[in-house]
Amino acid sequence: MKLIGSTTSPYVRKVRVVMAEKKLEFNLVTEDVWAEHTTISGSNPLGKVPCLIMEGAEALFDSRVIVEYLDTLSPVGKLIPAVGRERAEIKTWEALADGVMDAAILARLEATWTGRSQEQRSQAWIDRQLCKVNDALKAMSLGLGEKPFCAGIHLSLADIAVGCALGYLDFRFPELAWRGEYPNLVKLHDKLMQRASFADTVPV
Repeated sequence: MKLIGSTTSPYVRKVRVVMAEKKLEFNLVTEDVWAEHTTISGSNPLGKVPCLIMEGAEALFDSRVIVEYLDTLSPVGKLIPAVGRERAEIKTWEALADGVMDAAILARLEATWTGRSQEQRSQAWIDRQLCKVNDALKAMSLGLGEKPFCAGIHLSLADIAVGCALGYLDFRFPELAWRGEYPNLVKLHDKLMQRASFADTVPV
């Protein structure tokens, strides 16, 4: 399998962590979708990463679809329950974490995208996205409580998604004070960072 992506993308990191936890082999092909001569549309018409190219050249996207597929490839470290409320809980956690990443990336693009001048940037839009991030962090902290993991007593896709979202905030928004406000999220993140899957995929 070939994974097209960027080492800075939290969505790509989510897939890479799942690959590591499932002990699946793959080749990472780095791609800058913002570069003038990017070829990502040849694999994903939406022009986004991650994109997983399987044997036979079939392409899977986006990260939610990819990790769902990957979890079926190996019985090692099952990350997503097959049916029922437990499955819905895991997928809701993933949606919440992905929403944090969505909002954070929109805020960053508004502040840094070279296609806009400084006068064209909207601080109100940035503030709106960061408000979503803060609301989601509060919900994560409440949902986690004193549990060892987001959904039960074992690592699941919920923890991987949340860990990647928190890691992205540390990477791109170090000024956000989430570590001071949510010690239980800090504890979870630090525990995840002890795993090789997270330590080896820190964004750079």
